[in-house]
Amino acid sequence: MNFEPTVWSCSFCGRNGTADTRYAGGLGALMCTDCLDSFCAEFAAPENASRKVIGWSDEELSNIEMLARLPLISATGAQVDRYLRTWVNLIRERHVSYAEIGKALGVSRQAAWERFSRPVEPAGTNGEAAAAPQD
Repeated sequence: MNFEPTVWSCSFCGRNGTADTRYAGGLGALMCTDCLDSFCAEFAAPENASRKVIGWSDEELSNIEMLARLPLISATGAQVDRYLRTWVNLIRERHVSYAEIGKALGVSRQAAWERFSRPVEPAGTNGEAAAAPQD
C-alpha cells in the first residue's frame, strides 16, 4: 500500500500531507501529528472529562462555517473509499474471491465485483492505475 504522505490528507483538519507529514491511522482515517497532539491535550484536560466527543461542535459553528467543512468531509469520505478499494485490491492479490469479499461486506459477489473491480486511482492522477484482477 502506498503510504507516501503526500497522497493522503488528515481526516481531522483536512490538510494535505507533505514529505515530512507523519500520520496516526486506522481504517482509512488518518490523523496528522498536529491534530494528534491537540486531541491528546484536549482529552487529558480535566474540564473535558465528561465530554463524550471532542472536536465535534456543530452548535458553535455558523452556517457558513458548516458549509465550509462540507468539501473537507467529502474529501475524507473519498479518501476512506480509496483506502477501502486499495485494501480490497491487496486482498485480491492474495487470491481471495469476490464472493468472500462480498460476504465480509454483507453484499453479493456481484455487488463486490461491480464496486471494486475497477482500478484504484491514486490521489492526483489521471487514472493510469493497473486493472484489478477478476474472478
